[in-house]
Amino acid sequence: MAKRRNKPPSATTADRLKRCRTAMRKAKIAGYLITNRRDAYYLTGFTGEDSAVLITPRQVHVISDGRFDQVIDEECPWAKKWLRRGLLIDEIGKVCVQIGLGSVAVQADHLSVEDHATLKKHKPRIKLTIAPPICATMRRIKDRTELSKLNKALRIAEDAFQATLASIRIGQTELEMAARLEYEMKKRGASQPAFPTICAEGANAALPHAHPGTRRVKPGSAVLFDWGARSEFYCSDLTRMVFIGSIPPKVGEWYAVVLEAQEIAIDAIKPGARMCDVDRAARDHIAAAGYGKAFMHGLGHGLGLDVHEPPSLSWRSNEPLVAGMVVTVEPGIYVPGHGGVRIEDDVLVTPTGRRVLSRLAKDIGSAVIKARR
Repeated sequence: MAKRRNKPPSATTADRLKRCRTAMRKAKIAGYLITNRRDAYYLTGFTGEDSAVLITPRQVHVISDGRFDQVIDEECPWAKKWLRRGLLIDEIGKVCVQIGLGSVAVQADHLSVEDHATLKKHKPRIKLTIAPPICATMRRIKDRTELSKLNKALRIAEDAFQATLASIRIGQTELEMAARLEYEMKKRGASQPAFPTICAEGANAALPHAHPGTRRVKPGSAVLFDWGARSEFYCSDLTRMVFIGSIPPKVGEWYAVVLEAQEIAIDAIKPGARMCDVDRAARDHIAAAGYGKAFMHGLGHGLGLDVHEPPSLSWRSNEPLVAGMVVTVEPGIYVPGHGGVRIEDDVLVTPTGRRVLSRLAKDIGSAVIKARR
């Protein structure tokens, strides 16, 4: 273990650690073991993988290996550094014993049964408990730093999409268009796509999570793009339709219904509104148009360090919206064998209502493009 006492944590990191420790005290947690990489980054700024963070009332311990020795020094020099030579779980156990922890709260959804058993072997009397969702609760409300990073990820995704549209040619495959979009995002600074890019032509758009394949663009094609950029760990998530030269009549009808449903739902977003009610606003409109069974997924989800994170903007949740939450709003209509339409934007809940963070046009006229051969 190397000892460093250099630059203190940033004001943002210090505030997050303070709030985390407040939650730990309320839950009577002496040691909080974080094995979710996103949560570790959120609380400390440490970007390394295959590592862990252990938070105690007075210290933060970063448990990693030699690959990240310098990274820890650069990203969180104020933390205690433990570099392992063997397995991560063994080093975690050794750290707990050495600092005299009698109990440790673990993230059950990020610690295997085998690792749990291994950790107990290092000190049979150590009390392992399941931690409450401290980080998940904190991450629901985005601070200014997070909103800045989310906006950056959005601008990258939007600019890359515009560049991709200009490159589309008759005869290109879904795979080629998806690859171009991912290239354009990386060209603009994305570390990677936020998730595997969806590019679905024609009937493939009836699959909400279609995989790009060898279907080719032709005059009159309707193409669904669902994509996002990851920048500084934060994600964007957008969906738009593109029509090559003309709009298939039936798809145009679906588009009008979905766009209206999305606008109704966005207008319903405000602090205190129940998530199931916002979902219902869009769902009822689609059902009234005769397509109720063709909208089979929830309206949206939280967005941040993970592309899908709490809260759930769906019929399953009675939870109220709170200012600072960022959610996607993405109603759709899917008709097997014929195609589908989905329109998605990223929305911030504000103290007085909502603000749509994404800026891409979505009127049906803007979705029609010319593609050369």
